Amino acid sequence: MAKKKNYFGNEIQPSCSYCLFGNRSKEGNKVLCEKQGLVDADYNCKKWVYDPIKRVPKKQLSIPNQEDDII
Repeated sequence: MAKKKNYFGNEIQPSCSYCLFGNRSKEGNKVLCEKQGLVDADYNCKKWVYDPIKRVPKKQLSIPNQEDDII
């Protein structure tokens, strides 16, 4: 899998699940692609275009409040 452009300091791995041309199907792990048809969510092709609106960010770690540790 080839890496694409560097967005916000992170290397984005191409995946049809967050491609401009892909729409999630009701099957869950499938994507309806305008270019390729029905494909797996982790599939990618040379027409891949990053759509930041479709990407789900990783969950942030909870950091305990530092003020409570001082007392």
